[in-house]
Amino acid sequence: MLSSAEFLEADDVRRGFPVAVPISSLLPGYSPRLGGENPEHVQLLATASGLPPILVHRRTMKVIDGMHRLRAAKLRGDRTISVTFFDGDDAEAFLLSVDANLKHGLPLSRSDREAAAGRILGLFGHMSDRAVAAAVGLSPTTVSMIRRRLVPPAAAEGSRVGRDGRVRPVDGSAGRRRAGEFIALKPDAPLRAIAKEAGVSVGTARDVRERLRAGQDPVLTSQRGAVEYRRRRTGGARESACWPAVRENLSRDPAVRYAEKGRVFVRWVDAHVIERAEWAELVAAVPPHWRESMADVARSCAAAWQALADELEDPA
Repeated sequence: MLSSAEFLEADDVRRGFPVAVPISSLLPGYSPRLGGENPEHVQLLATASGLPPILVHRRTMKVIDGMHRLRAAKLRGDRTISVTFFDGDDAEAFLLSVDANLKHGLPLSRSDREAAAGRILGLFGHMSDRAVAAAVGLSPTTVSMIRRRLVPPAAAEGSRVGRDGRVRPVDGSAGRRRAGEFIALKPDAPLRAIAKEAGVSVGTARDVRERLRAGQDPVLTSQRGAVEYRRRRTGGARESACWPAVRENLSRDPAVRYAEKGRVFVRWVDAHVIERAEWAELVAAVPPHWRESMADVARSCAAAWQALADELEDPA
């Protein structure tokens, strides 16, 4: 019988072929089953013959897939078991374990799959909800809920890898706004130039240009909703907006700059926004006997602005 060291040097092992490995050299490790092995299933496998090789992580000798078969072999009194080795890292080994357990053998419970989704999100935070859902046999909506429970909002930003292996931004609104600003500066620029400058696809650049020509916001409604949802998830905290700074960017937005209603809106806000430094000097000019009335007027205006803010955030 070969030693563990000799197994790892064998040609069949290096080539990925199944080899007979001493059961005593193997360790439990990557199973996604929260409750461990099912004794009844072990008993059933102990009476079976011709079972497929188990999958083992070569570096650690931990079982990736096949703990029930390993327990059954021990129950039968076997000294060796057929093994195929895997050479990836620990995170990849766990992902492979989940995949293998979903494809054959005793089904994973929903609790097992949800726990596995949480662990995968911790190991592969860049994976999209759909990719994780496909890996654990859950819906993308369920994975999204698990992500929100486990992953801090700041860590959820950036890009994710989808099921097809392509990298996509979580929030595509920034790229669309960059494309809109570039188009405002160079309306006749080729789509490829716009896409390269804004870091978006040619298709997105085309869509942004068409939306601007129609007087629409370059950012999709669904994306605007997602940005607002993430803002509310973080507690709704915002820094105080400074109108001069907002005005500068707002006025450059093609959806505002090239639309008559957009320009009217900017002029209207110009006439109604008042900075603290301005009104602080005017308070002393209000006679004491008029201050209560003017305070009521100010509150009325504040309520109107609050209603406007609510309407802007949720037109429905």
